[in-house]
Amino acid sequence: MTYTLIIINIIVFLLPILGFDEEMIYEFGVNYGPYVVLGDEIYRLFTSMFMHANTMHLVMNMLALYLLGQSVEPLFPKLHYLLLYFISGLFGGLVSIYFHLDTPGLGASGAVFGLFGVLIGFAILHRDYMGAEFKAFIKQIAIILGINLAFGLAVPNVDLSAHIAGLIVGFIGGLVVGKNREYIWIFTLVMLLGMGLYFQYLQELYVDITEVLYEQY
Repeated sequence: MTYTLIIINIIVFLLPILGFDEEMIYEFGVNYGPYVVLGDEIYRLFTSMFMHANTMHLVMNMLALYLLGQSVEPLFPKLHYLLLYFISGLFGGLVSIYFHLDTPGLGASGAVFGLFGVLIGFAILHRDYMGAEFKAFIKQIAIILGINLAFGLAVPNVDLSAHIAGLIVGFIGGLVVGKNREYIWIFTLVMLLGMGLYFQYLQELYVDITEVLYEQY
């Protein structure tokens, strides 16, 4: 499934070259708070995960997805792997809206960082089986994660809020689903409920902001 995700991301990035209207793709698929929250265009949380700002953005995310996917995908059934990936990305998109109320967002970073979290959570859960390899593994992951976070701080317009939210959600998923594969459905249900409640909060937040702006003008 990792290769499929990578291929879809590349195809979406190449759509303008294939003759599709780039502006229309951007307008239709980007994660933009007012459209998502006030316009109920929730699908943007999903479509934006397959969109990238430029070639470097795409290459960095797809390289990370490839490397992480090689480690995470064999640990879970394909459906579970996809649920962990997309739930991390969706939650990351929602959190991003809170911190960037009027700024469009796009990219697979939230979902990719979710795989980081899954791997860390799974490793911690099974650290006794890993023995001496556990410390070396965590050290390597910490270095890679640190480099990615540093890159996010150094490069303008990188959404760290989506990265961190995806990382946390993935970590929880790694712990829960790593304990028992059947817990994927409990994890999915709880996360969907959580996203629903958070979405309601965002709606109230946007309404309050809109009312304040209306009073000012």
